[in-house]
Amino acid sequence: MSTTSLPSPRRAAELRAALLAAGFTADGMLDLLGAPAYAALARSETVPALRATRGDGPLSTLIRLFLLQRPVPYVHAEAALPVADALADGWLRREGDEVHARVDVRPYGGPDGEDWFIVSDLGCAVGGAGGIGSREEGVVLGVGGASTTLAGITVRTPVGSALDLGTGSGIQALHASQHATRVTATDVNPRALDFTRLTLALSGAPEAELLTGSLFEPVGEATYDLIVSNPPFVISPGARLTYRDGGMGGDDLCRTLVQQAGDHLNPGGYAQFLANWQHVEGEDWKDRLRSWVPRGCDAWIVQREVQDVTQYAELWLRDAGDHRTAPEEYARRYEDWLEEFEEQRTKAVGFGWITLRKSGAEYPSIVVEEWPHPVEQPLGDTVRAHFERQDYLRGHDDAALLAGHFRMVAEVVQEQVGVPGAEDPEHVVLRQHRGMRRATKVDTVGAGFAGVCDGSLSAGRILDAIASLVEEDPVVLRDRTPEAIRLLVDQGFLEPVDPARVRAGE
Repeated sequence: MSTTSLPSPRRAAELRAALLAAGFTADGMLDLLGAPAYAALARSETVPALRATRGDGPLSTLIRLFLLQRPVPYVHAEAALPVADALADGWLRREGDEVHARVDVRPYGGPDGEDWFIVSDLGCAVGGAGGIGSREEGVVLGVGGASTTLAGITVRTPVGSALDLGTGSGIQALHASQHATRVTATDVNPRALDFTRLTLALSGAPEAELLTGSLFEPVGEATYDLIVSNPPFVISPGARLTYRDGGMGGDDLCRTLVQQAGDHLNPGGYAQFLANWQHVEGEDWKDRLRSWVPRGCDAWIVQREVQDVTQYAELWLRDAGDHRTAPEEYARRYEDWLEEFEEQRTKAVGFGWITLRKSGAEYPSIVVEEWPHPVEQPLGDTVRAHFERQDYLRGHDDAALLAGHFRMVAEVVQEQVGVPGAEDPEHVVLRQHRGMRRATKVDTVGAGFAGVCDGSLSAGRILDAIASLVEEDPVVLRDRTPEAIRLLVDQGFLEPVDPARVRAGE
């Protein structure tokens, strides 16, 4: 494990003030570098950014120092930040007339325009000067696509308590600090907790309770309103890299995390995870995931991607930099991955999101689906609305559904599909342009029903009017339509409304 000592947060507020004064923010970086160089950094290509920072201004100095991780002249650093304090506190080290960064400090824009900073090991922020590619066991990563995905899907309602399990450099704890009265962050790697402390301090966020240990062991029997985790979910032979390898067989770590979460949620609380899971020969992957859901919890599980075992092994071999080792060592490690997958009868690996909500329902809603299509982040409100709709549908039989009032959600368009010039379309598609961006096929009755839903009339009265127009028995239409209404509500095309509030113009 890396033994590099880490900076002290004691004067983080002064350092933060200097970074902000120099414009060392996400917006400031974009303005100086320009969009092409900024985007190239995300691909670990540094030449455009080096060219854009050839000046000696404070912002150029800080970008070279902390993002590109190049030495800068002491006099330039002195003009950009309190260099003597930064050296004394361990943020920098000096060699002759130059100073070097000892950690990666990366500007990160919060959801409401906050200027935050994520602190991680050198060369280990995605898009950093060296990319990840680290083979050190205890390395602590910075911001990556998985981190921002989890932050985007997390429900952001005010809560009393939040737990960030496997905090890493503290990104999820930082987000949680904005809407949770009390934040607890845990990690099996003590260095990760030190980085979380630095991230929170340099971002001007409240301190969190920091606990060392695996899974829920550090928190005992404590319960929370929100649990989030971007765990070491990689299914690998062994546990070589703490930041990514679960250390249990197959997908057991993710399964254990999900199954134990129910005991640590307060009523109405959410647990949200990123995870990998095995696709095993002779087994339905959806059934595998349904079996993980703890008693008393609703669940929404979305598979975003599937890779065959060769693609998966190659991805994580490159992640660790094994492709740059001797060919025989690379081949041996590749063989180890395939051997383990063969023993477990694993044919592919899925990646996605798992959200639990402690509903206590006798008949919980467990939705497991594959959705590889583009979505619009952030999705926290979409996730919350999904579970609210499940509550509504669970509490309304067909008669209550027909008595209900509904409204088409915003940003839904109707597309008619058919042969050009035909009198009637072959079918009609409703398509969302927000959130999950779903599309669903409906018949002409369903399209007509959805099109006039503005909350003013009950579903039953709308169907009676449609029956009159199409000359169909209204009783028959009422009998066969509730299933279609449930689908439109379930998928978020229609939302239940209070007619009194509609009449009031709300």
